[in-house]
Amino acid sequence: MILSVASGKGGTGKTTVAVNMALSLRDVQLLDCDVEEPNVHLLLHPEINEEKPVYVSTPQVNEELCDHCGKCSEFCEFNALFVTPEKVLFFTELCHSCEGCLLVCPKNAITEKNVQIGVVKKGVVDGVELVYGEINIGEPMSVPVIKDVKKQIKSNKTVIIDSPPGASCPVIESVHGSDYCLLVSEPTPFGLHDLKIMVQVLEKLKIPFGVIINRAGIGDRKIYDFCEEKGVPILLEIPFQRKIAELYSRGVPFSLEMPEWKENFRTLFDEVRKLAGK
Repeated sequence: MILSVASGKGGTGKTTVAVNMALSLRDVQLLDCDVEEPNVHLLLHPEINEEKPVYVSTPQVNEELCDHCGKCSEFCEFNALFVTPEKVLFFTELCHSCEGCLLVCPKNAITEKNVQIGVVKKGVVDGVELVYGEINIGEPMSVPVIKDVKKQIKSNKTVIIDSPPGASCPVIESVHGSDYCLLVSEPTPFGLHDLKIMVQVLEKLKIPFGVIINRAGIGDRKIYDFCEEKGVPILLEIPFQRKIAELYSRGVPFSLEMPEWKENFRTLFDEVRKLAGK
């Protein structure tokens, strides 16, 4: 089973839920797809035993062969190529590595060049197999790194995916293919706003989902009213509790110090499996 954890809003507790659930189950693979700021490893402190570079293909123009016809620029939907009568300008940050320019060039003046944009790291701790990506500083597109992280998924394990914040391409790539998605939110106006966006995203993707309310007890009841109105199940509430916050601030997953929560996460997982039909 592939279970993704998302939220929309940053800081709601996605990583908290993903890590504590992984520590509560057996034979788990935990993927941190927040490749711009991965932090699962800061809580688990795994021993890294494998590291792989992530490459993307970018066009390289041979000016001696190029006749500056402009067909590559016309084809590129992202304006990564600009052709002048004397030179072809290439904007790396706009390239989506579709390689279409290679196909349409009548002079075969464009070749593929691999550029490293990040790494994927793998490690093990407490029976949890951790995979996470790190994109190079300054790289604008994280989806290729997320794709390489997800290539490490093992079909014989329970897979938990910690998604990045937001509701754009990196999140969609992270949750795509999941059997179920847990939306972690908080009872605040910002939490409700982004929860509504993620509900729309998952409805479009046809991925079943439920809600976990973190820091329950603060804010108001509007998020509860929304879930009731939409028929979205609230599967778990994590209270706004000083001990949980203190443990997190020290980098300690709270289920390690509060063992009753391991049982709570096991019960949650069993319920999710039923809802996902697994």
